[in-house]
Amino acid sequence: MKNEFFLKSYIGSSTLYLLIVFLGQEQLAWFMKPFLIPFLLLGVIFHGNFPSKKLLLTALVFSWIGDVLLLFSNRHEAYFISGLIAFLISHIVYIITFSKQLKIRNRKNKAIFWIGVTVIIVYLMTMLAILSPSLGDFKIPIFIYALVLSTMLLFAFKGFLIWKEPANWYILVGAIIFVSSDSILAFDKFYLSASIIQAPFLIMVTYLVAQYLIVKGIFSLNQKK
Repeated sequence: MKNEFFLKSYIGSSTLYLLIVFLGQEQLAWFMKPFLIPFLLLGVIFHGNFPSKKLLLTALVFSWIGDVLLLFSNRHEAYFISGLIAFLISHIVYIITFSKQLKIRNRKNKAIFWIGVTVIIVYLMTMLAILSPSLGDFKIPIFIYALVLSTMLLFAFKGFLIWKEPANWYILVGAIIFVSSDSILAFDKFYLSASIIQAPFLIMVTYLVAQYLIVKGIFSLNQKK
């Protein structure tokens, strides 16, 4: 099937890209980065119809726009802000996508749900408390972004408790890794005392894996019986 070809192409090209980043070939990685998410987009396009297909495509398109804009973030601050907005929209669309998935199980475990909510809130407050002193003019934009990012994780966790397996695991793990990717990026850019070894590699490996897992999970949830 064509969609499987493009998904495998995404895995192959992402692996090659990550090797290039790990080896420090920044210029080659810069040119290659915009061609990664399009393979995932094509995989979704050729997957066939399912209810949340347009939403998933929209989330991926804005992620791709964010990727491209962030390539120029060292040239002007406006590119970073625009990239942040693009990813913000992507996360909002992911929230809507998760909320519209079929509820396979009847009830979620309320105790586990509230434990998860507490963990996410603690994560959000801890991150903001650590980063806040060094955010400067980015304090409000980063707060809004972190809030939306945490909400995306919350909806993935909420779905995890009611969706079928293994789709629920794909999406939850993907969302957690996505949060990890953005957290590494935030520390690398804003936390003055942070010295993260191979930060670009860690940011991109988590980001690329996260996008793949979320797409794989949405496919699995909408798989025809």
